[in-house]
Amino acid sequence: MLLSGCSIADWGDAFGHFGWPSRGITLQAHEMYDLWIASTIAALTVGVGVWGLIFWCVIRYRKRGEELPVQTRFNMPMEILYTVTPILIVAVLFYYTAIVQTNVDKLSKNPDQIVEVVAFKWNWQFNYRDGMGEKANTVASTVGSSDVIPILVVPIGEKIRFEETSKDVIHSFWVPEMLFKRDVFPGNVRNVFEVTLDKTGRYVGRCAELCGTYHAFMNFELVVVESAEFDQFLEAKKAGKSTQEALTAIGKEPYATRTSPFNTRRQSHTWNQPETQAAGK
Repeated sequence: MLLSGCSIADWGDAFGHFGWPSRGITLQAHEMYDLWIASTIAALTVGVGVWGLIFWCVIRYRKRGEELPVQTRFNMPMEILYTVTPILIVAVLFYYTAIVQTNVDKLSKNPDQIVEVVAFKWNWQFNYRDGMGEKANTVASTVGSSDVIPILVVPIGEKIRFEETSKDVIHSFWVPEMLFKRDVFPGNVRNVFEVTLDKTGRYVGRCAELCGTYHAFMNFELVVVESAEFDQFLEAKKAGKSTQEALTAIGKEPYATRTSPFNTRRQSHTWNQPETQAAGK
């Protein structure tokens, strides 16, 4: 009765998510979070049982004299128990892991939005596409520069398909709050994944693959908005407005607020000095 009033989220909140960052901002992230918390609770339950048996044996069978206790060669019921029980535990964990992994990697036949992620040293370009695959057309695009952080605007509650490609080396598309990242390869390898966001807001995205000198500064900002706002934003982009103008049109801050451009101006002995200005300013 006591446990019936609890939930996976309650357990996670009460114990600091057991080391997991948070519940995330996508439906897929929620499934991974629930699996992590449930697995941790199961592991702690097994751990408490094992610790209890250890202390019980220490106390119950502690030395009471010089007489040698009865020697037992084997105990079939006990051996069966500690062989079958771990197999059952691993089988259950494998089953739910396979289900969650399948759902996280699942691709729909008709996603609501398709975004092509183009990585290059050391920035991002986001293309809104009218179909899937390399042959689809780009209807709107936003690209970052040394002075302007690229902003990726996406709608809440819709299936968003990301198709990744790189112009040079291997990068990695990562938004920590999505609890998911996937490498971006050059050439004919086109990684694809889908998410459904369920929380509006602004989130910093990063490159998670060491790609060169300015890898650590290869950031972007993910802006999750309502579907009506996204439609208005996309129409403004199609009409030729810049990303900043389109964001202003839907009442959003036109520039990144969670991260800032890096300084690309090198000095004679060092670079990225705080008192200098970025190139082009």
